[in-house]
Amino acid sequence: MEKILVVEDKESLAQMLRETFELEGYEVIVANDGAEGIKRIKDSKVDLVLTDMKLPKKDGLAVLKASKDENPLIPVIVMTAFGTVETAVNAMKMGAYDFITKPLDTDYLQILVKRSLKNHMVVTENLLLKDLIAQRVGTPDIIGRSAGMVEVAENIKKVAPAKTTVLLLGESGTGKELFARAIHDMSPRKDNAFVAINCAAIPGELLESELFGYEKGAFTGASGRKPGKLELADKGTVFFDEIGEMDSSLQSKVLRALQEGEIDRVGGTSTIKVDIRVIAASNKDLEAAVADHTFREDLYYRLSVFPITLPPLRERKSDIPSLVEHFISRFSAEMNTPLKNIHQDAIDILTAYYWKGNIRELENVIERAMILCEGDVIKQKHFSLVPSTGGSLDDMGEGTLEESAKAALRIVETRCIKKALEKTHGNKTRAAELLKVSYKTLLTKIKDYGI
Repeated sequence: MEKILVVEDKESLAQMLRETFELEGYEVIVANDGAEGIKRIKDSKVDLVLTDMKLPKKDGLAVLKASKDENPLIPVIVMTAFGTVETAVNAMKMGAYDFITKPLDTDYLQILVKRSLKNHMVVTENLLLKDLIAQRVGTPDIIGRSAGMVEVAENIKKVAPAKTTVLLLGESGTGKELFARAIHDMSPRKDNAFVAINCAAIPGELLESELFGYEKGAFTGASGRKPGKLELADKGTVFFDEIGEMDSSLQSKVLRALQEGEIDRVGGTSTIKVDIRVIAASNKDLEAAVADHTFREDLYYRLSVFPITLPPLRERKSDIPSLVEHFISRFSAEMNTPLKNIHQDAIDILTAYYWKGNIRELENVIERAMILCEGDVIKQKHFSLVPSTGGSLDDMGEGTLEESAKAALRIVETRCIKKALEKTHGNKTRAAELLKVSYKTLLTKIKDYGI
């Protein structure tokens, strides 16, 4: 429920506004003077401020400034008499969303409030999307009718309507973010933000400010206030991907956010209430991490209220033909090429493969085959895979000598690339230098090998 703060000194008008917006389904807080309004802004997490311009103690401009200082994204609508329209225009220059003259047209005011809240949601989503390198439109369907996938789907349907914290477990490439989005899309929070945070991709010293935001002057370069992703996700869902990689120093703060529904911006002095649903994911054994004292036991139990383990692709091979058909259809649309068919021999080799990189690896293989295939049928020759390999050199005994050599090269190169990336802490430019290959070659192999 969205919360509106009404700052109005005339009791009859304030009561009328309260009743009007409560009938529309909003929660309404009323302040009878500017000083009380400023206090409410600091003490309560509001979604919109509706303030009169002329107020006792502090005027509407002071209320506007306090709101923008607290959170620049909160829309502020100013109510004013005809004689002070110029002042209202000045207020808009200071960041007010809009103004409305008295006597109030309540129908128009309701439209204005709905529009401003909608705009607020769009601005918030744009801030969340700003950091993404690429954005794919829509969410792919979850595909699969194997026993393991049916069980996962049933569990997702059961837990989605609740606010229960979900822990998704499974190997890399099994589609944990896809399942997290599915839970969000089937929940009552589906119309609010879904915020994905990759705990392994953001350095520990930056992750805190990304999660909790910061105040102006909190550190060098903090030239203004910035709300964190947990604050932007209010009333929505937060997805902590690879949470096992989170620094121990941050784990206690995340635990507090989960338990108390409160966060503190870096450098801040006031507590901010947040209403978030948390979904976490890890490809690590978190129980082992708890035993090794690298992951907080209390945070683990807080996250694992409803654990769901996603099966690796090699345990759901009956789903491979459907997945292949889906990827061919998607890449045909993306590449603007005619829909291709796939030969049964090609399906057989894909089904026989070990798929250490899971669905992500299969996706990469199909994309590469679509590029290599000049005709309208994808064949076995468009893949560089060996049937029934478990990802170990000791398993290289099937297939032709050429096929075994290709598979062995793949395994060795994958190991070398992973070690180089570990040494350089994920810096691909430095890893390419260590491996003495071009940056483009390294990126191609990372994609082909599903690293």
